[in-house]
Amino acid sequence: MTLFKHHAKTLNQLPHVIHGFYGRKGGVSEGIFASLNCGPGSGDDPAKVTENRARVARDIGVEAPRLLTLYQIHSPKVVTVTEPWAPEDRPQADAMVTNQPGLALGILTADCGPLLFADAEAGVIGAAHSGWQGALSGVLEATLTAMEELGADRARIHAALGPTISQTAYEVGPEFRERFLNENKDFERFFESSSRADHAQFDLPGFIAAAAQGAGLASFEDLALCTYGDEAGLFSYRRTTHLGEPDYGRNISVIALQAAP
Repeated sequence: MTLFKHHAKTLNQLPHVIHGFYGRKGGVSEGIFASLNCGPGSGDDPAKVTENRARVARDIGVEAPRLLTLYQIHSPKVVTVTEPWAPEDRPQADAMVTNQPGLALGILTADCGPLLFADAEAGVIGAAHSGWQGALSGVLEATLTAMEELGADRARIHAALGPTISQTAYEVGPEFRERFLNENKDFERFFESSSRADHAQFDLPGFIAAAAQGAGLASFEDLALCTYGDEAGLFSYRRTTHLGEPDYGRNISVIALQAAP
């Protein structure tokens, strides 16, 4: 089966940059993990997760061991990638950067925001996992700083946000809202009234976009794809919770620099 993926128009136009925001179609997993579950932290059959990741690696143009993902911890921590690591040695972090062609940086999500970055002129790419905790603690800015340390210029960096839970599907309680307002009262604009008293709808994509747009990037593109609303095409932790399912698959978003022929 052909893998289905979304592309950012801006990243698609960059030379020597390959990327894809992959959904749940085109893999071998079954049941609640059907079918392209790429999350080793799920309860899926490890052999099927390995095969799914190998299919993504082939599609992006790298060998399977060169498709790298992190042990994500909802932090602003970034690692600079110079060589592949074994799956059991994956670093605890939420973003990666590299200037090495032929290494594919993969971010696993199931409602959080997957961010892909590229400065094609400098030959530097990045990928970040931005849930609300990472967004609030500055994972986007930390990724840009790490890219700059490799020679990127943020005025040349193009960034894209892939499938993320939308505001209409993201109801939060009063403690959540207060945590943001304690950081900055202006964050009120990312909350709208909910049908339940004392609750609100949080705009995670809008919050991420505001950080990106204030960072001086060449461009920022939100694909405006809601994980919660596309049951056939995307995994969603919150949808799984509402359905009472015991576990959930992970979408993968990948970026790589083409290796020399």
